[in-house]
Amino acid sequence: MLRRYRSDSAHVMPVAEIDVKTDLTFEDEPVQILARDVKVLRRKSVPLVKVLWRNHGREEATWESEEAMQQQYPHLFGPKTDYPKIEAEKVLRMNAANHEISYADNSVFQKQIILKIRPIIEESITDAFKKIVPICMKVADLGCSSGPNTFMAIWHIIETVHGICQQEQLKLPEFEVLLNDLPENDFNFVFKSVPGFYEKLKKERGDMLQKRCFIGGVAGSFYHRLFPTRSVHFIHSSYSLHWLSKPPVGLENNKGNVYMARSSPPNVFKAYADQFQKDFTNFLSLRSKETIPQGRMVLTFLARKNQNTSTEDYGLELLTKSLLDLVDEGVVKEADVDSFNLPLYTPCKEEVAEIIEREGSFEIKELQVFVVEANCSSREELLGSKDIWVQKGKKFANASRAVFEPIICSHFGDAIIDKLYTRFATLAANAITYSMDHKTLNIVVSLTKKDFYQ
Repeated sequence: MLRRYRSDSAHVMPVAEIDVKTDLTFEDEPVQILARDVKVLRRKSVPLVKVLWRNHGREEATWESEEAMQQQYPHLFGPKTDYPKIEAEKVLRMNAANHEISYADNSVFQKQIILKIRPIIEESITDAFKKIVPICMKVADLGCSSGPNTFMAIWHIIETVHGICQQEQLKLPEFEVLLNDLPENDFNFVFKSVPGFYEKLKKERGDMLQKRCFIGGVAGSFYHRLFPTRSVHFIHSSYSLHWLSKPPVGLENNKGNVYMARSSPPNVFKAYADQFQKDFTNFLSLRSKETIPQGRMVLTFLARKNQNTSTEDYGLELLTKSLLDLVDEGVVKEADVDSFNLPLYTPCKEEVAEIIEREGSFEIKELQVFVVEANCSSREELLGSKDIWVQKGKKFANASRAVFEPIICSHFGDAIIDKLYTRFATLAANAITYSMDHKTLNIVVSLTKKDFYQ
């Protein structure tokens, strides 16, 4: 039965205004992301989003490129979140001994470095011991890591002092050896290796020397105080000081790079240099408080050749390229790569000297730049078979993975790591083919603590 309608303003339905252009067309506006998917093409994968448009039903939702939608309509993806900053003290560690790709099994290159600087260690410890002649010699190794290299420098030091005492008929001192690294280091493996080190001392140098050696661990960052005031006679650190205390700030525009690169903007080079200057200055200041007057330090780290930071390749191009390949495949987000910057720095010789002189606590006894061959195969071997290239590429990938895996997984997650380093190994094999004389530049500096009271 029909009835007369009585007007009621509450019955008025609101209608969204539509901005109609002069040509009688209007632009649809997306209001919600309904679903996500990945379209797999022959050479890459494309992330897609299903978009609900204003004034359209769900059945009319369309699939669009996630990257294009995120650039044009960022509000659909929620507020931009800050990526978690790398906490260096928690993630800067080498792969543990029980890992399939352990640092212990993939640190032959680092062993070459320690062997290369052995004469400098021996000269430095000889000078320190003859001037001080301590009853107990306190020796610290900073950034000891784990594996067969951990006790190499310590062995050289003890053997040198033992030789001096025999030659000059001096009483052999006791040795207090302090092995330092960050708390996440594989100290279990280190401590399990101590009995073997003692046994080697006993077998090769006698029971007396073994009984006069006491080894302990000190967990903590060498960018903080580690030891009591004026207590250490000799400090050694190999391949640790190029690691920074944290990534530099202000690297948001270093897109497509994981470190300094030729394509990096000028502010990136300055940010890295400033962070190294701050960290290395702090390191020297802390060690000056812990080292006795006339105490010695021998430090070795990665270096670069030129003072101009923008004119060098830094050896991380393969890692960057491998990550970007995974971006093309849709495995890794481009934004994740753009926000990832490694906390390390390769200084030049002049930089190191300037910082040491400005800080003022130590005198430079020796400062050298030296080269170590990263590829130990002869040119004839490499030209002989492609299988050798593949094997070398895999070894290079494993050496990189043993060092960088923890920090990569902390940022990208561990699901990508196998695929990342499979790609890395392939790229490395090709790189070895075209660059058979790849060399790594390093700095070693021998320092003496100045004889003044602090």
